[in-house]
Amino acid sequence: MADFPATARVVIIGGGAVGTSGLYHLAKAGWTDCVLLEKNELTAGSTWHAAGNVPTFSTSWSVMNMQRYSTELYARLGAEVDYPMNYHQTGSIRLGHSRERMQEFERAKGMGLYQGMDLEIMAADEIKARYPFIETHDLQGALYDPNDGDIDPAQLTQALAKGARDMGAQILRFTPATGVRRENGEWVVETEKGEIRCEYVVNAAGYYAQRVGEWFKPYGGRTVPMMVMSHQYMLTDEIPELEAWSREQGHKLPLLRDVDSSYYLRQEKYGLNLGPYERNCKAHWVQPNDPMPEDFSFQLYPDDLERLEWYIEDAMARVPLLGTGGVNKVINGPIPYAPDGLPLIGPMPGVPNAFEACVFTFGIAQGGGAGKVLAEWITEGQTEWDMWSCDPRRYTDYTDSDYCIQKGMEVYGHEYAMHFPWHEWPAGRDKKLSPVHDRVKELGGVMGAYNGWERANWFARPGDDTSEESTHTWNRSGPWSARIKEECEAVRDACGVLDLPGFTRLWIEGPGADDWLRGFVTGGLPRVGRMNLVYVADTRGRVLTEFSCIRLAEDSFVLITAATAQWHDGELVRNALPEGVTLRETTTERDALLVAGPTSREVLSGLTDADLSQGWLSHQHCTVAGQKAFLVRVSFTGELGWEVHAENAAIPAIYDALLGAGARPFGMYALNSLRIEKGYRAWKGDLSTDYSMLEAGLERFVKFDKPQEFTGKAALLAEKQTGRKKAFVTLIVDAKETDAPYMSTLWHDGEIVGETTSGAWGYRVNASVALAMIRADLAVPGTEIEVEIYGERCRAVVQPDAPLWDPENARLRA
Repeated sequence: MADFPATARVVIIGGGAVGTSGLYHLAKAGWTDCVLLEKNELTAGSTWHAAGNVPTFSTSWSVMNMQRYSTELYARLGAEVDYPMNYHQTGSIRLGHSRERMQEFERAKGMGLYQGMDLEIMAADEIKARYPFIETHDLQGALYDPNDGDIDPAQLTQALAKGARDMGAQILRFTPATGVRRENGEWVVETEKGEIRCEYVVNAAGYYAQRVGEWFKPYGGRTVPMMVMSHQYMLTDEIPELEAWSREQGHKLPLLRDVDSSYYLRQEKYGLNLGPYERNCKAHWVQPNDPMPEDFSFQLYPDDLERLEWYIEDAMARVPLLGTGGVNKVINGPIPYAPDGLPLIGPMPGVPNAFEACVFTFGIAQGGGAGKVLAEWITEGQTEWDMWSCDPRRYTDYTDSDYCIQKGMEVYGHEYAMHFPWHEWPAGRDKKLSPVHDRVKELGGVMGAYNGWERANWFARPGDDTSEESTHTWNRSGPWSARIKEECEAVRDACGVLDLPGFTRLWIEGPGADDWLRGFVTGGLPRVGRMNLVYVADTRGRVLTEFSCIRLAEDSFVLITAATAQWHDGELVRNALPEGVTLRETTTERDALLVAGPTSREVLSGLTDADLSQGWLSHQHCTVAGQKAFLVRVSFTGELGWEVHAENAAIPAIYDALLGAGARPFGMYALNSLRIEKGYRAWKGDLSTDYSMLEAGLERFVKFDKPQEFTGKAALLAEKQTGRKKAFVTLIVDAKETDAPYMSTLWHDGEIVGETTSGAWGYRVNASVALAMIRADLAVPGTEIEVEIYGERCRAVVQPDAPLWDPENARLRA
């Protein structure tokens, strides 16, 4: 083919709404030498049968940002690219059956207001004014979103494609990619029509993303964590009463979502479109007798309305008008699901210059924002909003097929579920177990999953309610609260032990490791035999990650980071290593026990040959309970304590010896309370690329005068001169039944002035504590503000810039 491109800067594989949005945004960024490959016609995958709903609602800050951006883009796109589009911003009504659901709506309203959206809480008796055909007798209220609505997915995709083409990007239809290979630091994308050599490649292949992902395995890739669900929606015949109302009003009904019953109901012309997310759902292409076809373009599954009977009946009781229209058409098509229901957008784990923009369950609603995020990631290496919620590296090696199927079906069947802070989803568990997992469970451990690792959240006593139902609350109190208090008090007054499997451990060594690491992190390095915290910034000076840096020798270090950061931080280090410096990871071969409290020295003294008089931030090799161990004098609890690191086989003997010597087991919920009282930041909550090092209050970890030029230095120097816009503070909150969740809005004199980054009850200080980012001029001790917690504004006071508990760190250094 004469016009077949031999080279491109970026090749995108997949021509749905997300792929074309990525191409459009790359072209907008000036990267016009880009090609999109589509095996069939544009929109041939999930896009063509998508319902086309465009909500902004989310309780994830980054996902709400992405969906909000989509609505803003779609409102102007038709005129921008000169392509006619059916985009109806009808508004939407989300129905609330319970107080808990209304609290969730209040939280979303506060977040939306912060992002410039005018969400509105409606009383039950106000709903009929906007939706006259509804029964409201059993409702608590509703959430109204004026920007919600629906769009024609095919028109949207064609508009994005036209915009991209007009700027010089190229789209090759009926040109399936057949494979990729790596040559001389470049990608070669293979097609039946020829090969394209490119710098970057994007997997935007929708429900075929896993198949495309297999091509990248020889270059460090993994199996894409996903599965495919069957989603049905039904269209009714036209309903005369609805037509008469629409003509009289001059607009359509708002989109209705009964989130507690689990369906959406939308006006389609003068009929209705009903789409349930049923509990008795069905996965496709997961059994050997149901293989994924080579090409499923513009195809559907057979109707299976029996699964939807309860939902149809419930919807007809809610909107009796629905029952007057006969079924005109049933759409039953494939929708890809990641294990948490959120898409994969960002760097492909382990693979150089490869990205993912796939597994979109709500690809139409999120497509606009996803294209923006993808283009930023490729062209700038970073995104405007911290996108960890969608980063493909949030999953690691535990996402086998069984896990993906179990979680995908769980998420689909609970698509509109509330994500309560104390609730753990039961599907896909026990993927990674510590050496003392059974012992922890025997002691009453109520488990949670952390990067696939099972850890005790709290320890129940006989008779405690550990049912899933007990966790369906936003409130602080529950069967866990008395136990968390006891665990915190044990760490405060005596000695606690926490089994903490999954720490990411990266061993860095080789000639030049010292000099390289000084240029990699923003601050200084510890002396041999010592440890400290180090940070890595992006080019804007924002916080990429935090490591505990342990120095074993002049050019030998161990970097320890969060379990969830394993692939993110491992890749960050690997991609930066110079020649001669090596990295070895021992995340799965070793476990750690946190031993903390004023009697922890006494507990350890009878079990170890270590020198327990060594000071805070020291470390040493030793034996504990007759087992080889590595003792680190550090404590995330803020009490005297040590981390005991050892090989897996050694951990059971050490754990039992610690318990026998008087240590009490404690869990992650207690640890969270203890660390918040000390103002210790948690990664991807308090520490993220939404905040700079200076905003995060970490200037003491920035060494501007060192000879090495670290990433972000110029930006941080500029910020230091102009002044930071936000500042990290600790707040004491006059909270009622609930503590401040992540991204609770802060108010001062009627203005939004910031957001919380985490919150919990502090059992040592006997107060509700929140860590927050606030407008810099208000970061003055004693300043009174308000924290909006599930719709209620609670008084809060900015605290001095020191830990609430043991501000002099005397207990920590004892």
